[in-house]
Amino acid sequence: MVRRNDERRAALLDAAIQVLADQGARGLTFRAVDAEAGVPGGTTSNYFANRDQLLIQAGSRVYERLTPDEATVAAHQEGPPTTERYAELMSDLVARVGGFRSGYLAFLELRLEATRRPELRRLLTERVRADIAHNVAAQEASGLPGDATAVKLLICAYNWLIVEQLTLPDVFDETERAQLIRAAVDRVIATP
Repeated sequence: MVRRNDERRAALLDAAIQVLADQGARGLTFRAVDAEAGVPGGTTSNYFANRDQLLIQAGSRVYERLTPDEATVAAHQEGPPTTERYAELMSDLVARVGGFRSGYLAFLELRLEATRRPELRRLLTERVRADIAHNVAAQEASGLPGDATAVKLLICAYNWLIVEQLTLPDVFDETERAQLIRAAVDRVIATP
């Protein structure tokens, strides 16, 4: 029987994210999650029927934690629809995602694991496609310059910039990252 204590489930998923970031997908076991969460042995198995379910729900938890709150969304909708504003928003995005280091590294581990697990690949593909569609729709509704292709190109560029920042942080210093974010917006977003 799978238990329903939403706070405990969230804590176990946060522990699973940390285990994925620290040890990789191969290190993700119920025992490792129990230890990371500081709960008695066997607790994780009471909340998740199997490892695949834990992997899938950990991926959903990463997205949940990366989703900005309503105040952040409202703040992003303020300001003029210019390339300068677009660059500010992209800087905020890279900082927010890069600030959740364990979550992004866990998500990279999940992507690698998805190459070996068709069901995980299917679910992550659906989630990432939905995320891209949401970002395209939000950009179109914002009145900011650019089109759907520009949004997708920036997603690809910033994803790799975040990978560099989290895995090899000395490749680009903070100033260079800021310059690259701005240059990507300037070069990808067509200005009238």
